[in-house]
Amino acid sequence: MKNIQVRIGTLVTALLVPLLFGGCGMQTLRVAAERGEATAQNKLGNAYYDGKGVAQDYAEAVKYFRLAAEQGLAEAQFNLGFAYVKGNGVPLNYAEAIKWVSLAADQGHTEAQYNLGYAYEKGLGVQPNVLEAYKWFNLAAAKGDQGSVEHRDNLATHMTPELITMGQKLATDFAPKKAASTGK
Repeated sequence: MKNIQVRIGTLVTALLVPLLFGGCGMQTLRVAAERGEATAQNKLGNAYYDGKGVAQDYAEAVKYFRLAAEQGLAEAQFNLGFAYVKGNGVPLNYAEAIKWVSLAADQGHTEAQYNLGYAYEKGLGVQPNVLEAYKWFNLAAAKGDQGSVEHRDNLATHMTPELITMGQKLATDFAPKKAASTGK
């Protein structure tokens, strides 16, 4: 029982100290990331990407995004895909971006769904596909994403009623996948 109390005390300290003493947060985050905690790895990646609390370093950001993304964290998969789209910390590579953004979108990540719809609409890293674009925009729109609503509705003006029905069915049949490690 004492061992459990010590662990809980350590956990509470690790969570409260950064909140109470802001400067200590980055070290705590780094320790958690190095222990392999995906959420901490993604947050540390964001810190490096944005230069908040550390010097901006895209390569270091990508390192932490990848560690978390390979554990199946949708937000990290999206962030890694975004880095590939921008060429920040990695060479610009739409195909690699699509790989990671798709993994996040498949888990129901709204921003990834919007971006995947956009990729299918414009043919960025994939062959243009109006049905796939409509599906992903429709999924994100159902969660209130206004950009997705606008893109979906604009696409619909160029689609037959039959294609719209097919796109809606693709969205209705979609079931988010559970997070899974990429096995790397």
